[in-house]
Amino acid sequence: MEKTYNELHITPSSSVYPLFLDFIMSLSDEAIEENNGSIILRSEEDLEMLLFGVEAFTKELTVALGYDITLETKLLVKENEDWIAQYRNSVQPLYVNNFYIHPSWVEGDAGKKNIIIDPALAFGSGHHETTYGCLLLLQKYVNDGTKLLDVGCGSGILSIAARKCGAIVDLCDTDQQATDSAIENFKLNNESFNRIWTGSVQKREEEYDVVVANIIADVLIMLATDLQKAVKSGGLLILSGILDKYVDKVESKFSSMKLVEKYQKEEWFTLVLQRN
Repeated sequence: MEKTYNELHITPSSSVYPLFLDFIMSLSDEAIEENNGSIILRSEEDLEMLLFGVEAFTKELTVALGYDITLETKLLVKENEDWIAQYRNSVQPLYVNNFYIHPSWVEGDAGKKNIIIDPALAFGSGHHETTYGCLLLLQKYVNDGTKLLDVGCGSGILSIAARKCGAIVDLCDTDQQATDSAIENFKLNNESFNRIWTGSVQKREEEYDVVVANIIADVLIMLATDLQKAVKSGGLLILSGILDKYVDKVESKFSSMKLVEKYQKEEWFTLVLQRN
């Protein structure tokens, strides 16, 4: 073990946090910690090139989205210690009604539906407000035999949760690392899915009783037509990743659907819409 290690703190605008997390996951296989809107990487290897890539990504994303993105970074050199053990100790299990989300090194709760997710693998450990909202609402609207599509699946936590509620699940993500991670997490939870693919909702082959998309408002708006078409007549679309300042814009874009429920946790919204 080296005497020192490098620690990189990345704090992007909250509205694009999931995009930065996915991007960083695609560049690095180091353990990642999420802390109060910051992404923290630790490595004995040099992290300068990763920092350069994040800064370049910020510029490209600013151009693509058409508005300024704030980014704060901090690169530190620290004395080495058993930070992996410290990191594991810092990860707290989470109850969301009947779900108990916990990492593989923490014992499950026999009285709950256990979901094992190791947070370093991919975005979606249940602690973020958007994931929490989706987990809460899936328990309300998913039953045995529900056919569900998880768009932008990340770690697969929402698909696994739906499966534990009895759903038949398909899932997709544009990031190969995310779909690989989801497959591993399904194995970890001894659960199965119907179909998974790397790509977006356009590659679907059928319509679904429930479609869930926990992304960000801009991407939800961009995919609005395809997301609505993926839902069966009378089916439900669960949208999350929506900051309070964008919720009216998202509702307007999906105005052809009936608003069934609007859930808010902190500044984040999750919407349940029904296809007429």
